[in-house]
Amino acid sequence: MSDSYDYIIAGGGAAGLSLAYHLVQAGLGDKRILLLDRAPKTTNDRTWCFWEVGENPFEAVVFRKWNQIWFHGEGISRRLQIAPYAYKMIRGLDFYTFMNGWLKQQPNISVQYGEITHIQEGERGAVVGLEGQTFTGRWVFSSLYAPPPKNPRYHHLLQHFKGWVVHVPRPVFDTEAATFMDFRVEQRGQVRFVYVLPFDAQTALVEYTLFSRELLPQEAYDAGLREYLEGLLGLDGYEVLETEFGIIPMTDAPFIRRPSPHVMNIGMAGGRTKASTGYTFQRIQQQSRRIAEALAQTGQPFYPEPAFRRHALMDSVLLNVLEKQRSSGPKVFADLFRRNPPQRVLRFLDEETGWLEDLQIMASVDIPAFAKAALDVLNMRLQRARLGEMPAKRG
Repeated sequence: MSDSYDYIIAGGGAAGLSLAYHLVQAGLGDKRILLLDRAPKTTNDRTWCFWEVGENPFEAVVFRKWNQIWFHGEGISRRLQIAPYAYKMIRGLDFYTFMNGWLKQQPNISVQYGEITHIQEGERGAVVGLEGQTFTGRWVFSSLYAPPPKNPRYHHLLQHFKGWVVHVPRPVFDTEAATFMDFRVEQRGQVRFVYVLPFDAQTALVEYTLFSRELLPQEAYDAGLREYLEGLLGLDGYEVLETEFGIIPMTDAPFIRRPSPHVMNIGMAGGRTKASTGYTFQRIQQQSRRIAEALAQTGQPFYPEPAFRRHALMDSVLLNVLEKQRSSGPKVFADLFRRNPPQRVLRFLDEETGWLEDLQIMASVDIPAFAKAALDVLNMRLQRARLGEMPAKRG
């Protein structure tokens, strides 16, 4: 037997929960919606950070926000005013708790827990298996992540990090500013930096972060955190209250947006992670709104995208610079923040700049290194075209 729904959401993380929320906001709360996840989320398993002007639908669960950021890199150590932007932090557990309360108020949304065994096309839509049960949805939205196959004609880096929430016995943290990037750590042939997100003057989330192809042993992240806290900040006697670990793809390889006629991949699985930075949360909100609007207006979730996206091309060029080590990571980002207003950099990373600002950004970096990278990227695209490989479309 198969229960039927209008929409099935496979995966109850940020992408799945956000889509459910936006479906209701778009006037689709009368549809039968099923949300499937492995188990209830009851721990603070991750943190999302982003910047924006104004407020977002989840403003009630923003844990901290800052109107200033610190940047430390080659030849620059500045506390930057980013207004009208605010840099915001949402803790995973707060988001899950908020959404679980909201879901209980939605009579047409059902939640089931268990291992999802398969998603495949059926006679009246798509079928999802959940530990012996089957559910049919007119449309199925999956956030079940599978990395794209390694292909030498694309770039494949990982952003991986370990974070400690630390408490120190004396006030040391700048509560008015988040540390956006601190490159004052040993690079060891990779791109390494630290985020510091202060909760108060004595408590902060400190994340040791890398852009590289391979992960480190867990003890190497711990050593990096200790070196930063004890060596650079001169802290001792600190207590580690919480730990988190994460891996985010940084790749321009194509993610399959529509694996079958009635299935759409969303979130990280649908290519919503910004290839050059790893930021995802706000891009998930953009995708969720567009899916909900398309469903409300046309009855199907797929919305048109431009054939050419210059910011995606620039993502590939930056990945090429970092992967081929044409210029050091600390220099690349230091050039951006030293030679541009921070607001322009944030707009650029949000893909909201026009051609003039893009040219100003491009003029501020190591032009020979980026020119070589651009030629390499264009050559890779030509190779893919000759081989008939699909272009890198990100949902």
